Amino acid sequence: MKLDVLAIGAHPDDVELTCGGTIIKLVKQGRSVGILDLTEGELGTRGDRKTRGREAAKAAAVMGVALRENLRLPDGNIESHLDNRLKLVRAIRAWQPDVLLFPYSIDRHPDHERAHVLCREAWFSAGLQKVQTSVRGKAQGPFRPRTYYNYMHWYEFVPSFIVDVSAEFEQRMETMRAYRSQFFDPASRERETVLSTPEFLEMIRTKLEYYGDRIGKKYGEPFFSPASMEVKDMFTLNT
Repeated sequence: MKLDVLAIGAHPDDVELTCGGTIIKLVKQGRSVGILDLTEGELGTRGDRKTRGREAAKAAAVMGVALRENLRLPDGNIESHLDNRLKLVRAIRAWQPDVLLFPYSIDRHPDHERAHVLCREAWFSAGLQKVQTSVRGKAQGPFRPRTYYNYMHWYEFVPSFIVDVSAEFEQRMETMRAYRSQFFDPASRERETVLSTPEFLEMIRTKLEYYGDRIGKKYGEPFFSPASMEVKDMFTLNT
């Protein structure tokens, strides 16, 4: 399957937390979008890998993405060694996305930082002829997505651009509510975490409002581009 965009998260729910509105917007625009979770989130305090898997599938259905897969790397140990890079290279070559979305390089959670390194190195390796991979015995050719953009977790950066997700906000929040084990649930008896407090979802809304305000919109999601971006017509900016 050929994808326009592949969003990669260290854990199930990472993509929803950071760029879910953008994914919903892309799907509404007719783009083919996929999600690849690197781990099953098995070290999470609340729930277990089976619960997270069911929740991830539900969230994917709400977003309307073309596919969602899990690389099943060990949670808490996302290393950019050869085996892991080749696993991700196979996925990139199989789906041939034009654009990758993955975490920014600096973050509170070590898995997010390591996911950034793994994704960046796999992005480059996927385009090398002599990096050989195969799927079901069939050799894959080299393919490198034309670009990648980084989404924001905990630590902030100066955005290269901000996507208006005002029209997608309610659907975005619905995707997060699919992760009932992780976020606020007054019926839960599991140990409380930062994510499970009612204040956390309010913080997400406030954050989206802040970045929306930067572009004169209600809600926005920030992204970082490592490369300069061409503007073909300056009069299309801020319109």
